[in-house]
Amino acid sequence: MTVTLATPLSQLVLSPGGAVTVSGLTWQHYQLLLTELGEQRASRLAYDKGVLEIRLPSKLHEIINRLLSKIIFTLAEELGRDIVDMGSTTWNRQDLDQGIEPDSCFYLQNADRIQGLNPEIPADLPPDLAIEVDIANASDNKLVIYQALGIPELWLYQKGQIEILHLQSSGFVASDRSSAFPSITPEQLQTWITMRETATDLAVVRAVRQFCQSEE
Repeated sequence: MTVTLATPLSQLVLSPGGAVTVSGLTWQHYQLLLTELGEQRASRLAYDKGVLEIRLPSKLHEIINRLLSKIIFTLAEELGRDIVDMGSTTWNRQDLDQGIEPDSCFYLQNADRIQGLNPEIPADLPPDLAIEVDIANASDNKLVIYQALGIPELWLYQKGQIEILHLQSSGFVASDRSSAFPSITPEQLQTWITMRETATDLAVVRAVRQFCQSEE
Protein backbone atom coordinates (compact mmCIF):
# COMPACT_ATOMS: atom_id res chain seq x y z
CA MET A 1 0.00 0.00 0.00
CA THR A 2 1.30 3.46 -0.86
CA VAL A 3 0.65 6.30 1.55
CA THR A 4 0.78 9.79 0.05
CA LEU A 5 0.83 12.92 2.19
CA ALA A 6 1.04 16.55 1.16
CA THR A 7 3.93 16.86 3.63
CA PRO A 8 6.32 14.00 4.48
CA LEU A 9 5.80 12.75 8.03
CA SER A 10 9.34 13.66 8.98
CA GLN A 11 8.68 17.27 7.96
CA LEU A 12 5.41 17.75 9.81
CA VAL A 13 5.45 20.69 12.21
CA LEU A 14 3.42 20.20 15.38
CA SER A 15 2.62 22.71 18.07
CA PRO A 16 3.27 21.65 21.67
CA GLY A 17 0.31 19.52 22.74
CA GLY A 18 -0.58 18.73 19.14
CA ALA A 19 -0.87 15.35 17.49
CA VAL A 20 -1.44 13.84 14.07
CA THR A 21 -2.73 10.35 13.23
CA VAL A 22 -1.95 8.58 9.97
CA SER A 23 -3.59 5.33 8.87
CA GLY A 24 -2.55 2.79 6.28
CA LEU A 25 1.11 2.45 7.21
CA THR A 26 3.07 -0.79 7.26
CA TRP A 27 5.59 -1.94 9.84
CA GLN A 28 8.30 -1.04 7.34
CA HIS A 29 6.92 2.52 7.03
CA TYR A 30 6.99 2.83 10.80
CA GLN A 31 10.56 1.55 11.11
CA LEU A 32 11.81 3.82 8.33
CA LEU A 33 10.19 6.81 10.00
CA LEU A 34 11.80 5.97 13.36
CA THR A 35 15.18 5.82 11.64
CA GLU A 36 14.63 9.08 9.78
CA LEU A 37 13.44 10.97 12.84
CA GLY A 38 16.27 9.66 14.99
CA GLU A 39 16.43 9.58 18.78
CA GLN A 40 17.14 13.28 19.41
CA ARG A 41 13.58 14.55 19.11
CA ALA A 42 10.78 15.78 21.31
CA SER A 43 7.94 13.98 19.51
CA ARG A 44 6.62 10.60 20.67
CA LEU A 45 5.18 7.88 18.48
CA ALA A 46 2.61 5.15 19.00
CA TYR A 47 1.99 2.54 16.31
CA ASP A 48 -0.88 0.06 16.33
CA LYS A 49 -1.37 -2.23 13.33
CA GLY A 50 -1.09 0.37 10.61
CA VAL A 51 -2.19 3.44 12.58
CA LEU A 52 0.52 5.85 13.67
CA GLU A 53 0.12 8.72 16.12
CA ILE A 54 2.79 11.41 16.37
CA ARG A 55 2.45 13.86 19.24
CA LEU A 56 4.48 16.71 20.63
CA PRO A 57 4.23 17.02 24.41
CA SER A 58 3.12 20.33 25.87
CA LYS A 59 4.78 22.16 28.76
CA LEU A 60 2.17 20.86 31.23
CA HIS A 61 2.58 17.35 29.85
CA GLU A 62 6.31 17.37 30.52
CA ILE A 63 5.96 18.94 33.98
CA ILE A 64 3.61 16.13 35.04
CA ASN A 65 5.72 13.44 33.38
CA ARG A 66 8.98 14.59 34.94
CA LEU A 67 7.34 15.07 38.34
CA LEU A 68 5.97 11.52 38.35
CA SER A 69 9.38 10.23 37.25
CA LYS A 70 11.05 12.04 40.15
CA ILE A 71 8.45 10.61 42.54
CA ILE A 72 9.13 7.07 41.30
CA PHE A 73 12.89 7.46 41.57
CA THR A 74 12.61 8.95 45.06
CA LEU A 75 10.31 6.16 46.21
CA ALA A 76 12.77 3.56 44.92
CA GLU A 77 15.66 5.26 46.68
CA GLU A 78 13.86 5.71 50.00
CA LEU A 79 12.40 2.20 49.99
CA GLY A 80 15.68 0.56 49.04
CA ARG A 81 14.53 -0.67 45.63
CA ASP A 82 16.75 -1.15 42.61
CA ILE A 83 15.58 0.89 39.63
CA VAL A 84 16.54 1.34 35.99
CA ASP A 85 15.10 4.43 34.34
CA MET A 86 14.46 3.79 30.62
CA GLY A 87 12.89 7.18 29.90
CA SER A 88 10.81 7.24 26.71
CA THR A 89 12.58 4.29 25.07
CA THR A 90 10.85 2.95 21.96
CA TRP A 91 9.32 -0.49 22.54
CA ASN A 92 8.63 -2.35 19.30
CA ARG A 93 7.17 -5.80 18.68
CA GLN A 94 7.05 -6.73 15.01
CA ASP A 95 5.21 -9.94 15.86
CA LEU A 96 2.43 -7.80 17.38
CA ASP A 97 2.68 -5.06 14.72
CA GLN A 98 2.71 -2.54 17.57
CA GLY A 99 5.12 -0.11 19.17
CA ILE A 100 5.04 2.76 21.64
CA GLU A 101 7.19 5.36 23.37
CA PRO A 102 5.97 5.79 26.96
CA ASP A 103 6.37 9.18 28.55
CA SER A 104 8.62 7.38 31.04
CA CYS A 105 9.19 3.75 32.01
CA PHE A 106 11.16 1.83 34.60
CA TYR A 107 12.45 -1.57 35.57
CA LEU A 108 11.96 -2.28 39.27
CA GLN A 109 11.19 -5.95 39.89
CA ASN A 110 13.48 -6.83 36.96
CA ALA A 111 16.07 -4.08 37.47
CA ASP A 112 18.79 -6.64 38.22
CA ARG A 113 18.28 -8.13 34.75
CA ILE A 114 19.02 -4.83 32.98
CA GLN A 115 22.72 -4.23 33.33
CA GLY A 116 25.11 -1.91 31.51
CA LEU A 117 24.72 1.31 29.55
CA ASN A 118 23.38 -0.42 26.42
CA PRO A 119 21.76 -3.64 27.63
CA GLU A 120 20.24 -6.28 25.41
CA ILE A 121 16.63 -6.45 26.56
CA PRO A 122 14.61 -9.57 25.73
CA ALA A 123 11.38 -8.93 23.84
CA ASP A 124 9.47 -10.72 26.57
CA LEU A 125 10.81 -8.43 29.33
CA PRO A 126 8.77 -5.20 29.16
CA PRO A 127 9.26 -2.42 31.73
CA ASP A 128 7.66 -3.05 35.12
CA LEU A 129 6.08 0.40 35.31
CA ALA A 130 5.21 3.05 32.72
CA ILE A 131 3.85 6.59 32.82
CA GLU A 132 1.31 7.86 30.30
CA VAL A 133 0.35 11.54 30.52
CA ASP A 134 -2.75 12.47 28.53
CA ILE A 135 -3.38 16.20 28.40
CA ALA A 136 -5.25 16.62 25.12
CA ASN A 137 -5.33 13.22 23.37
CA ALA A 138 -7.32 10.13 24.23
CA SER A 139 -5.16 7.35 25.68
CA ASP A 140 -7.52 4.44 24.99
CA ASN A 141 -5.68 3.40 21.83
CA LYS A 142 -2.35 3.45 23.68
CA LEU A 143 -3.69 1.22 26.47
CA VAL A 144 -4.20 -1.49 23.87
CA ILE A 145 -0.51 -1.28 22.96
CA TYR A 146 0.66 -1.30 26.60
CA GLN A 147 -1.57 -4.33 27.16
CA ALA A 148 -0.17 -6.20 24.16
CA LEU A 149 3.40 -5.48 25.28
CA GLY A 150 2.58 -6.89 28.72
CA ILE A 151 3.53 -3.87 30.83
CA PRO A 152 2.09 -4.82 34.26
CA GLU A 153 1.53 -1.38 35.78
CA LEU A 154 0.68 1.98 34.25
CA TRP A 155 0.31 5.36 35.94
CA LEU A 156 -2.16 7.25 33.77
CA TYR A 157 -2.69 10.99 34.19
CA GLN A 158 -5.68 12.39 32.33
CA LYS A 159 -8.31 15.06 32.90
CA GLY A 160 -6.32 16.34 35.87
CA GLN A 161 -6.44 13.02 37.72
CA ILE A 162 -3.96 10.19 38.24
CA GLU A 163 -4.93 6.52 38.06
CA ILE A 164 -2.93 3.42 38.87
CA LEU A 165 -3.77 0.68 36.37
CA HIS A 166 -2.82 -2.98 36.66
CA LEU A 167 -2.79 -5.40 33.75
CA GLN A 168 -5.29 -8.23 34.08
CA SER A 169 -6.33 -10.90 31.59
CA SER A 170 -9.21 -8.65 30.51
CA GLY A 171 -7.05 -5.55 30.14
CA PHE A 172 -6.06 -2.69 32.44
CA VAL A 173 -8.04 -2.31 35.66
CA ALA A 174 -7.93 0.66 38.04
CA SER A 175 -6.36 -0.20 41.40
CA ASP A 176 -6.38 1.45 44.82
CA ARG A 177 -2.60 1.10 45.20
CA SER A 178 0.60 0.43 43.29
CA SER A 179 2.08 -3.05 42.92
CA ALA A 180 5.55 -1.59 42.53
CA PHE A 181 5.12 0.54 45.67
CA PRO A 182 2.32 -0.98 47.79
CA SER A 183 2.13 2.00 50.16
CA ILE A 184 1.29 4.37 47.29
CA THR A 185 -2.32 5.12 46.36
CA PRO A 186 -3.74 7.29 43.58
CA GLU A 187 -4.89 9.74 46.25
CA GLN A 188 -1.35 10.13 47.57
CA LEU A 189 0.00 10.71 44.07
CA GLN A 190 -2.72 13.27 43.45
CA THR A 191 -1.72 15.09 46.63
CA TRP A 192 1.86 15.42 45.39
CA ILE A 193 0.73 16.55 41.94
CA THR A 194 -1.53 19.18 43.48
CA MET A 195 1.32 20.31 45.70
CA ARG A 196 3.36 21.06 42.57
CA GLU A 197 0.83 23.78 41.61
CA THR A 198 2.26 26.04 44.32
CA ALA A 199 5.66 24.48 45.00
CA THR A 200 8.77 23.27 43.21
CA ASP A 201 9.82 19.78 42.17
CA LEU A 202 12.28 19.69 45.04
CA ALA A 203 9.54 20.48 47.56
CA VAL A 204 7.55 17.52 46.23
CA VAL A 205 10.60 15.24 46.40
CA ARG A 206 11.10 16.28 50.03
CA ALA A 207 7.45 15.47 50.73
CA VAL A 208 7.89 12.03 49.17
CA ARG A 209 10.93 11.41 51.38
CA GLN A 210 9.03 12.48 54.48
CA PHE A 211 6.15 10.18 53.54
CA CYS A 212 8.47 7.19 53.15
CA GLN A 213 10.24 7.91 56.41
CA SER A 214 6.91 8.19 58.24
CA GLU A 215 5.95 4.74 56.91
CA GLU A 216 9.00 3.08 58.43
